[in-house]
Amino acid sequence: MAIRLPILTSSPAHAQPADNPREKCGVFGVWGHDPSAPVASLCYLGLYAQQHRGQEAAGIAVSSGRRIIAHTAQGLVPEIFDEPTLSRLNLHASAGAPVHIGQNGDSAGIIAAGAIAHNRYSTAGGSLACNAQPLLESYVGGQVAIAHNGNLVNADALKLMFERRGHLFHTTSDTEVIVHLLASPEQQQSPDPVAATLRHLQGAFSLLLLFPDRIEAARDPWGWRPLVLGTLPDGRAVVASETIALDVVGATFDREVEPGEIVTLSAAGVSSRRFADPAEVAAHCVFEHVYFASPASTVFGQNVQVAREVMGEVLAKESPVQADYVLPMPDSGRSAGIGYARASGIPYREGIVPNRYVGRTFIKPTQAQRMSAVRLKLNVISDIVRGKRLVIVDDSIVRGTTTKAKIEQIRAAGAKEIHLRISCPPIRHPCFFGVDFATRDQLIASGRTVEQIRQFLGVDSLAYLSLEGLLGVMIRSPKHYCTACYSGDYRIDVDHPTTDETISSQMKMF
Repeated sequence: MAIRLPILTSSPAHAQPADNPREKCGVFGVWGHDPSAPVASLCYLGLYAQQHRGQEAAGIAVSSGRRIIAHTAQGLVPEIFDEPTLSRLNLHASAGAPVHIGQNGDSAGIIAAGAIAHNRYSTAGGSLACNAQPLLESYVGGQVAIAHNGNLVNADALKLMFERRGHLFHTTSDTEVIVHLLASPEQQQSPDPVAATLRHLQGAFSLLLLFPDRIEAARDPWGWRPLVLGTLPDGRAVVASETIALDVVGATFDREVEPGEIVTLSAAGVSSRRFADPAEVAAHCVFEHVYFASPASTVFGQNVQVAREVMGEVLAKESPVQADYVLPMPDSGRSAGIGYARASGIPYREGIVPNRYVGRTFIKPTQAQRMSAVRLKLNVISDIVRGKRLVIVDDSIVRGTTTKAKIEQIRAAGAKEIHLRISCPPIRHPCFFGVDFATRDQLIASGRTVEQIRQFLGVDSLAYLSLEGLLGVMIRSPKHYCTACYSGDYRIDVDHPTTDETISSQMKMF
């Protein structure tokens, strides 16, 4: 049965105001083209399922088994890909040669072709059309398209090294450094150019590399970002940032791509090799469970919705308060709000309704315009909040400005008391591993006490979930989660100044 694309609104379902952290990125890939479920259409569904991970730009790159083409643009998935565009990409894939895949070799008609896709938010390089991914390049080894979720802390030093060698860069993204590494004679002369390239990268990366004859999926040795493998009913292999993308395309979850592992998807099936040993202690981003990942996903072996509800329960036990209702801040506070209400015994109410037809407030050019967009986006139901003592539950506060505007709306609607509860610790430090947190001087919790933040926001009380409480919710040992944005404890050196000394040290590696 052919896939029919749903008619989707161009308004983002997870549009968020400036106080919320911007998502990292989402990747998706599938090898093996079947006209009844073509690769570009599957990528479209996989991207839309992960739209919450990036709403700035998107792209799909498709291989026919011989040549790769791509379509990328700024905007949301349904704005970028219409039926003619997807048809052109699927037609390109259909030009490949038929092969037999699957355990019994009974999948005749599936074609040796594949595709990768990417949703983007700019964690490095800025919001520019040229930075939309997958990046498609030609080099001495042929063609390659790359989709990257993460952030490379040594990208600037590597870029300057290549520029001193005479290399030209046409994007400002850290991902382009990977192409220059791969194309360098040192890597091309190695027995495994992809593995040799990855060994030079420092930082967070879950990568998909599309070559004409295969997809290479790789994850950094620390495992900062999620990356999962699945299988479609017809036997084709699928890779994605989150399990929700597997669910949407009808694939079963097989396993995670291991830290330090490269998984190859090709007509020969799925194979694996290592480019590095996994770090002795993993650094899974705990903020995936706090905010980024879809509630429907299982990330690092743990369901996100369940984890967030338990965060709310722990928060209620740590910071109880007398109130009439628990109200979530849409949409990110809903899961923790349910848990807070359940543990506290305070009735749960939906008293703040999001307007889903309002665009992304963080891209408004002035603060005044952003504030107007916040007021338009969130509608407070006066009949519910008037004269009531309220517990407002949200997942995080970054800058604090639009949170303050939301609180003023609730107060103006007649709330008697407002007690703000946040289901993670205060964000006091920047992230260098793929989350677009503000610089330290823009983080409201940097250098300020909880009481100072409470006064700025104008709430009657303010409490955050403790770091111990947050890590106690997670199923793995606390040492296996990155908490640098809360604790300032960075697992690797994040200070890579682009001095002559650092450039020279990079050049000695080649």
